[in-house]
Amino acid sequence: MSIALVTGSAGLIGSETCKRFHAEGFDVVGIDNNMRARFFGENASNEGNRKSLESALKNYRHHALDIRDFDAVNALFQSLGKEIAVVVHTAAQPSHDWAAREPLTDFGVNATGTLHLLEATRLHAPDAVFIFTSTNKVYGDAPNLLPLRELETRWEIDPSHPYTIGIDEHLSIDQSKHSLFGASKVAADVLVQEYGRYFGMRTAIFRGGCLTGPAHSGTELHGFLAYLMKCTVIGKEYRVFGYKGKQVRDNIHSVDLIEAFWQFFKKPRVAEVYNIGGSRHSNCSMKEAIALCEEISGNKLPHTYVEDNRIGDHIWYVSDVRKFQSHYPEWKYRYDIRGILQEIHDHTKAEIAKG
Repeated sequence: MSIALVTGSAGLIGSETCKRFHAEGFDVVGIDNNMRARFFGENASNEGNRKSLESALKNYRHHALDIRDFDAVNALFQSLGKEIAVVVHTAAQPSHDWAAREPLTDFGVNATGTLHLLEATRLHAPDAVFIFTSTNKVYGDAPNLLPLRELETRWEIDPSHPYTIGIDEHLSIDQSKHSLFGASKVAADVLVQEYGRYFGMRTAIFRGGCLTGPAHSGTELHGFLAYLMKCTVIGKEYRVFGYKGKQVRDNIHSVDLIEAFWQFFKKPRVAEVYNIGGSRHSNCSMKEAIALCEEISGNKLPHTYVEDNRIGDHIWYVSDVRKFQSHYPEWKYRYDIRGILQEIHDHTKAEIAKG
C-alpha cells in the first residue's frame, strides 16, 4: 500500500485527514507529540484523538516525535522511502498570544519543523504530494486596511470593493503586522512554495480561515467556535476581545477542508497557493456566533467584553475560494455555519454525558 504521512495527526485537521486517507486505502503514518497540551493545558490535550485513531484505523501507525528534531524526522522518512505518496503537514503552534510568550518555540515548530519535513520529503520521497495547512494570518493585519463598514451585528466590506466576495491570493503578505505566529507561518508558507518552484515538488499551500469541527479541542487561545459552544453548553464565562464583538470570520468544517486536500492529491500541481475557508457560504461575526450558540443550545452564554483586540487580529476576513474551485470544480461544501455549530453542540453534549 502507499503511505499517507500526516503531521499533527491527533489534531482536528490531522485526525480527519488520517480517517479520510485510511478510508481511501492508504497506510497512514501519524506524527504527533501532543504539544497542544503544552501550549494550552491538559484540557486541550489530543490524546483522546490519538487513542481513537489507533483503535479505529487498523493501518494507522503513530510516532510521537518532535518535528523540530531533524534527525528523528529524517530517519522516519528514510525508513518509509518512496512508499510515501502524500505528506499532509498540519502540525503547528497556532496561537498569536502563545507565540509571543515563546518565540523560539513557535518558530521552531512552525518554520523550522516545516523545513525539516520538506527536506526529508525531497531526500526520500521526492515524488510525494506535499500539502501544507498555512493560515490567513500570513496576510498580517492588511485586511484591516480594507474599506469596512460597521453594521448592527458585524463589520462588512464596502460592497463596491473587489474583495466583497472574499479576499483572494493576491493580497500582499508583506509590510503588515502579523504577530510572531503569523510571521513564523509566513516563513513556512514561502518555504513550501519554494520547494515546489525550485525543486519541482508538487506542493500546495492552503491559507485557511477558521478551521473547525467537532473533533476540535477548543481553548480560549485557539479554536473559537468549539470553545464558544462548550462555554455556552456548560455555562462558563466567555471573553470577547475587541472590535465590539463584530469581527467576522469565515469557518470551514474539517471534512470540507480534507475533501479539498483529496482533490488536490488526485490532480496535484506545483507550488500552488489557495485561500480556503467558509467564504460567503459559511461565516459569522462573534456576536452572530454567540446568538447561534444560544439558539442551538437553548442556553444563555455568560460573557464579558475586553476592549483590547489581539495583536494582528482581523476585523473582517472572508476567503475567496474561487481559485481552488476553478482548479477543482468537483469540490463542494457540505457544511454551513449552522450545520457546523449544530454538530459541535451535539458532540459537546455527548462528551459531557460520557463524563
